[in-house]
Amino acid sequence: MAGPKIRILIADDHGIVREGIRMILSTQQDFEVVGEASTGREAVELAHRMKPDVILMDISMPDMNGIEATRRIREELPSVQVLGLTMHEEENYVFQMLKAGGAGYVLKRAAAEDLVAAVRAAHRGEAFLYPSVAKLVVRDYLERAGRQEQDTNLDGLTEREREVLTLIAEGLTNQEIAQRLYISVKTVQTHRAHIMEKLNLHDRTELVRYAIRKGLIEP
Repeated sequence: MAGPKIRILIADDHGIVREGIRMILSTQQDFEVVGEASTGREAVELAHRMKPDVILMDISMPDMNGIEATRRIREELPSVQVLGLTMHEEENYVFQMLKAGGAGYVLKRAAAEDLVAAVRAAHRGEAFLYPSVAKLVVRDYLERAGRQEQDTNLDGLTEREREVLTLIAEGLTNQEIAQRLYISVKTVQTHRAHIMEKLNLHDRTELVRYAIRKGLIEP
């Protein structure tokens, strides 16, 4: 018996974009589009009414932009994951989405498989960032952090846990981390569990934000 479907809300002020996204998502048997919004305010209202699992949120919308809508939704409905939708690979927008509580971003011109992968990652509570932009985001934030704070406290993490956390923040999968550090996938999973327990974090998105805030990644 098939499990419950991933409930998705599409928020974009262009009807043709919403239709295109809906068509892509409809190819997945475990996806269900439960609503569409054309403004940020409407997205917040529908999020409360429909309780979707994942929202695809256009960053630029009238009557409350997507970043503010994301912040509201994540504060009021923390179980709902939000992915930003953007036309351009602009690091400032991506960083603002993460700061607002978003699980990452998807380019509107992304391939269908990337959109599907992003929704699945967000539903799992993982961050979804394109590697090219993720590095720019990390570099930009580290430069700001270097000017604003000198907090290098690792909150009790071991050197190996720090290495694992750094690679998670860079977007590597468990398999890729295992290969990079010459350890098993199971050991990577154990390290990640210990990191989350020590830092009192609950998903990969929070781990990424912590690593950025602490400056664990070298530009």
